[in-house]
Amino acid sequence: MVQGSSAAAAIGTGGNVSLDTAADRYGVKPYPDLAYTPEIAEATAPIYEKVRHVIPAIEWPVHAPYVYHINRLKAERGAIILAHNYQTPEIYHGVADIVGDSLQLAQEAAKSQAEIIVQCGVHFMAETSKILCPEKTVLIPDSHAGCSLAASITGEDVRLLREAHPGVPVVAYVNTTADVKAEVDICCTSSNALEVVESLGAKEVIMLPDQYLAAWVASQTDVKIVTWNGACEVHERFTGDELRAYREADPSIRIIAHPECPPDVLAEADFTGSTAKMIGWVQKENPGKVLMVTECSMADNVASEAPGVEFVRPCNLCPHMKRIQLPKILDTLVYMSEEVVLDPMMAAKARRSVERMVNLKS
Repeated sequence: MVQGSSAAAAIGTGGNVSLDTAADRYGVKPYPDLAYTPEIAEATAPIYEKVRHVIPAIEWPVHAPYVYHINRLKAERGAIILAHNYQTPEIYHGVADIVGDSLQLAQEAAKSQAEIIVQCGVHFMAETSKILCPEKTVLIPDSHAGCSLAASITGEDVRLLREAHPGVPVVAYVNTTADVKAEVDICCTSSNALEVVESLGAKEVIMLPDQYLAAWVASQTDVKIVTWNGACEVHERFTGDELRAYREADPSIRIIAHPECPPDVLAEADFTGSTAKMIGWVQKENPGKVLMVTECSMADNVASEAPGVEFVRPCNLCPHMKRIQLPKILDTLVYMSEEVVLDPMMAAKARRSVERMVNLKS
């Protein structure tokens, strides 16, 4: 659930509306002048140096005023911005305090001392931050930033699966809604999926909702995996034929793929891993030319940190991630809008499964 700046947070006794929004608690700031001034040019010049090879110089005067004022307002609000690896470079390098994959962002949300969290990612990620930080204010710049994978399953579906497979533990990918997290035993990400499954000590595990991630985990373990027929619309569009064509055109190319891709894609890859593990692989291997089979903004962001590597970009964009834009982030900090609000009982149940994942190593 997302509460707008003028929405009613609760209904009091006798039908009275009780307003308790982020805007009520923190107030609304004046909207800044977005002129590209010499002061803004100078202040944002170091940021542009990080992204100059992926953002043309002609575009920077459009981005820079937003970057400048977002960073200023963030400091005034005492807020922290968490950005997923799939965010565009001007967000990833320009305004984010913490960047990473779903697991990293969940961990940082739990550790952060900031009172306000602005989640630059899709809605389930903002829900996860709220689940782990119920006392904090969690904002998302666009509440319609959904996820095809998360939309493929509901809490009711999980309950029916448990009836069909009594006693079998259930693992949910973090790419799920809060009501699904509330019904499972533990969550996982693509970084730790295999570790989570094997930590349960069970011969059979239900793993949902991504059928391809589940199939990849099944290929790495002796645990029997019961799958759900969900998929990420970005990763599912890649094909093995497409990758073979790239390799035939240039045999020197190295191919790395996300485990949400179909099996024929993973069969063509030199390395399979989560977004964080793909970044680590590039930094360690330093290949001359690499094809990163995932959402294409990630290649732009990694390229900024590995200038000696040539990135081939088979560009599949996530339409949901791309709903998060600098103007919307600025609006969120000005108006304190798009607050994530969860039912406390459901959030408490979901917290158990997420915390079990976050605390797994300990």
